[in-house]
Amino acid sequence: MSRRVRAYIGLGSNVGDSYETLRRAVRVLDALPGAAVREVSPLYRTRPVGVAEQPDFLNAVVALDVPAGPDPETGALALLAALKGIEQSFGRKKRQRWGPREIDLDLLLFGRHRISVKRPDGRWLKVPHPEARERLFVLAPLADLRPGLRPTGWGESVETARRRRLQIEGADAVQLVGTID
Repeated sequence: MSRRVRAYIGLGSNVGDSYETLRRAVRVLDALPGAAVREVSPLYRTRPVGVAEQPDFLNAVVALDVPAGPDPETGALALLAALKGIEQSFGRKKRQRWGPREIDLDLLLFGRHRISVKRPDGRWLKVPHPEARERLFVLAPLADLRPGLRPTGWGESVETARRRRLQIEGADAVQLVGTID
């Protein structure tokens, strides 16, 4: 059996039937070759970040065991390519940065690895996700799965980061709304 790594994927949607989109996305992630969904966080309704004039998002985090690849960079790039393919298959349209989206799948963590590698499109893949530590819509669901996790380079646990952001953004920035069945 090939080596596997635990990745954490952030899911978000605020266009169309977001609940159904995220529910379907979890099933598609579980069906990726060599992958297995291990846990799904509760579902949160969150205020948009960046572009305020848009609907609230539904967000969750999935713990996904995936093939490690021959090295962390190759494994993470393969997973990212799969995530982008899922987004396209779900009809994600190009819009302004931080704007509305049918689905957003972000590679937050890839095991304990710190990765900075150029993608085929010329952009960079950085893991841990460079903005995750400052995003309550990531921290709240991730803290439900692994509150004591200290991602490489953070210097604090996920739960500590969640509490810090909650004080900054306020309790109404993120609301627990249920689970993904």
